[in-house]
Amino acid sequence: MKAYRMNIAGLDRDLPLCPISDTLQIGAFVIFGDPELTTACAKELLDRAPAYDYLISAEAKGIPLVHEMARLAGNQKYFLARKAPKLYMTTPLDVTVHSITTAKEQHLYLDGADAEQMRGKRILIVDDVISTGESLKAIEALVHEAGGIICGRMAILAEGDAIERDDLIYLEKLPLFDKAGNPL
Repeated sequence: MKAYRMNIAGLDRDLPLCPISDTLQIGAFVIFGDPELTTACAKELLDRAPAYDYLISAEAKGIPLVHEMARLAGNQKYFLARKAPKLYMTTPLDVTVHSITTAKEQHLYLDGADAEQMRGKRILIVDDVISTGESLKAIEALVHEAGGIICGRMAILAEGDAIERDDLIYLEKLPLFDKAGNPL
């Protein structure tokens, strides 16, 4: 399997190339199981973060990042947009999302109790990779429905069209790749 070498937050990593169509591949970026990279990225993002009251990320790949950012910022509370409602959730909010890395429609849910805490607060959205922005739109919808104020959007990597966004703070650009593995 071909891989793309990147330097992210001062650390070199090889991202395996994964086809998403007959003509297009993406570099698979996964921070699960890589605490060195997770901590380095969390530190760099916090250095660039606007003022905020709470962080939010989507389940699942954003969890290590948002957790480490909250820990480094003094063990702050953070919120998760979950892929399924949980028994403990009270009146969960629900939005639909179409992601480039998932074949079918998904939903994201926010606990109603979390939504109450979010109301009127500055919310910073964080994720590992933003590409099409569909997951980001879903989280934004949850924050708006909860009455939170989006104060920023951050990611470790911006991919594809997300590279051109002027409302996104990110550490590195991740190119898309043709079927031969060449950056586009």
